[in-house]
Amino acid sequence: MSSQFQHPVLPRATHDEASRQEFVRSFKRNLFADVLPGNRLAYDGRVVPQFSRDHGRKPHNRHEIRRAMLNEPVYQMFSSLKRTQQEMMWAASGETTERCYETVRTAARKLTAGRTRGSLRLDPKVTIPRYNTLVDIHIQPGGYHGSDDLFAGALYDHAVYSYATGTLGPLNDDMGATVIAHLRRTRPDFSPRRILDMGCAAGHSTLPYVDAFPEAEVHAIDVAAAQLRYAHARAEGLGKRVHFVQQSAEATDFDDGFFDLIVSHILFHETSARAVPKILRETYRLLAPGGMAVHSEVPGFHKFRRDPFDQIGAYWEAHYNDEPFMPRLFEMDLVAEAEHAGFRRRNVQDLLAPSAYRTAMLRGDWYLLEARKS
Repeated sequence: MSSQFQHPVLPRATHDEASRQEFVRSFKRNLFADVLPGNRLAYDGRVVPQFSRDHGRKPHNRHEIRRAMLNEPVYQMFSSLKRTQQEMMWAASGETTERCYETVRTAARKLTAGRTRGSLRLDPKVTIPRYNTLVDIHIQPGGYHGSDDLFAGALYDHAVYSYATGTLGPLNDDMGATVIAHLRRTRPDFSPRRILDMGCAAGHSTLPYVDAFPEAEVHAIDVAAAQLRYAHARAEGLGKRVHFVQQSAEATDFDDGFFDLIVSHILFHETSARAVPKILRETYRLLAPGGMAVHSEVPGFHKFRRDPFDQIGAYWEAHYNDEPFMPRLFEMDLVAEAEHAGFRRRNVQDLLAPSAYRTAMLRGDWYLLEARKS
């Protein structure tokens, strides 16, 4: 497996720090390979039979399933180890980021001083939504949005490689590459003039669009100034032209019909059930006639309905990984929500697309909600 690409503003681990971070990644790989399957065995072998004896039926919703699984030793062990691994990941990456921070900040200032390829527009009046401030998403210390400097962006970039155990590629850009590969397969002649990435964070999945559509003007928005400052410096260091703007995907200041392609990458489950319909309405407003929207998410949007057992994964993230809105979002019918936002039903579909690198987390595919504006 390749290492994370050492771009100019990435915090650089020492030998000992890198060894610790590799241990954390190996811990997670083995946890999912060797411990996680025990949850399914316990569910099928003990939980369902016992529940059926007690209630005369199988469990059929996430609340019943979670309550039953909480008493299972293997689930207790898995939950404890997974939470511990997550905390170890932030500690290991945080050590490197804190030690390197002044070097990172100096490099970022040099890369963004004077004339740059892209641009950065921050708005101090932007209010960070409650779904970002209520908890520290993924238990990232200080929260995803962080302060107004770029530490939160640097920490996120350095840690997400370990979070995904390196499976998102050296630049953590598998989701963007997957959407592009999907468009290449299904719409080979599609050539957008303007592209918008909603909720871009550190810009991992934004940058592939610069290379895939070299004639296009690429824009990216996020509510977090710390992520955008870092994303801008990272893009400049990698020689990519992107225009970053601090805005909420729920309501932007772009003109109607300004974009030909609008994308997002695991944005929805970091928001809320109230925010998603607003984001889809804004997507519809911003798209030009004939324009495409592709919002990518974890496969849970499909798996959640297919098999009740899979619901405990979303519940774990909500209770132990500070993503309280995830279960409710997984219950939403996103195709129907897109239709309510203005898209015609015949122009909307959802599907599972294979990872561009064939190594993505969650069994090698991503959920895509695709909508075309007629």
